[in-house]
Amino acid sequence: MSNNPAAKRTVARPRAARYPGVRVTSVARTLRWAADRWPFVEEEVAGLRPLVRPGAVCLDIGAEYGLYTWTLSALAGPRGAVHSFEPLPGPARWLSTTAALLGCGNVTVHRTALGERSHQGTMSLPRRRLLPVHGRAYLTEGATGPGPNTEFAVSRPVPTQVRTVDELCDRLRLRKVDFIKADVEGAEAAVLAGARNTLLRDRPALLLEIEDRHLEKYRTKAAELVDRLTGLDYAMYRRQRGGWSRVDEVTEQCRNYLFSVVPPRRG
Repeated sequence: MSNNPAAKRTVARPRAARYPGVRVTSVARTLRWAADRWPFVEEEVAGLRPLVRPGAVCLDIGAEYGLYTWTLSALAGPRGAVHSFEPLPGPARWLSTTAALLGCGNVTVHRTALGERSHQGTMSLPRRRLLPVHGRAYLTEGATGPGPNTEFAVSRPVPTQVRTVDELCDRLRLRKVDFIKADVEGAEAAVLAGARNTLLRDRPALLLEIEDRHLEKYRTKAAELVDRLTGLDYAMYRRQRGGWSRVDEVTEQCRNYLFSVVPPRRG
């Protein structure tokens, strides 16, 4: 057994599946079909195919229950890799168990948050009618308060390790990262700050949730986040009419935006 504390917080990659790719491919197809029909599946799930080629290395930051992880796993294929980051214990266990059941031998689950620097942090996990609302949990370090989470009467602290993308890429010996999705309830700027070397080295495509209501609790605005990325020669796109359309500003009608240094392929 490893004495490395970080290793204990990483759920081991499942062994190669007996049904290589069949189950996860079926789930991914269902999710792409559902993206335009079911409200709990984001429409951007259907737009990942032009962004992720076979063999790609992908990071799913704020993976929760894996709606992006399973699609990325199917697209990256057996030669690719998906690293899913989820700091909350319940969803992290779900991800690990489901990855094994689906035969996702290319998925590794990491129970850690990602931010601007490595430290021991705390997630605030809200509850509604005594049930945890995992999708609205946020990292308290750097936050001025709960922001829109004031709608929840109860929340509880969950200790978590915080790492940076750059640190983990070095530790995992990832030579190239092709795609990063981040949905971290307003802490996206901190994730990008901790990924600066990776962004400059690999120029991965980025799919980010950007909402001022969450960003403001970290003293950040959507326009500032966009300016930071355009300063690194990224262009911004949103999913419209079955494709990715170039846009110049964040609006309330859309919360997920693609940033890429090259125009997305059609398909």
